Amino acid sequence: MKTTLNIQNLKCGGCANTIITRLEDLKHINNVIVDNDNHSVSFSYETENDYDEAKALLSKLGYPAEGELNPITKKAKSFVSCAVGRINS
Repeated sequence: MKTTLNIQNLKCGGCANTIITRLEDLKHINNVIVDNDNHSVSFSYETENDYDEAKALLSKLGYPAEGELNPITKKAKSFVSCAVGRINS
């Protein structure tokens, strides 16, 4: 199955690099594509459990899905993820 999630706090290529790297580390998550212009991430998954795991990881990294709570702690995590993504790219 394939999905596209609109996510919050997506700012740059560093963010995208972190998201791609971390999601592709999950078993059964493939074809990760980040669209910075539309603030979205697309990926393929096998089961609903895989989807839930990917969505939870995005939130943990500071990129919650649109409509989810986005407190200052999530925004701060996204800045850290962004910086790590820039270093690792």
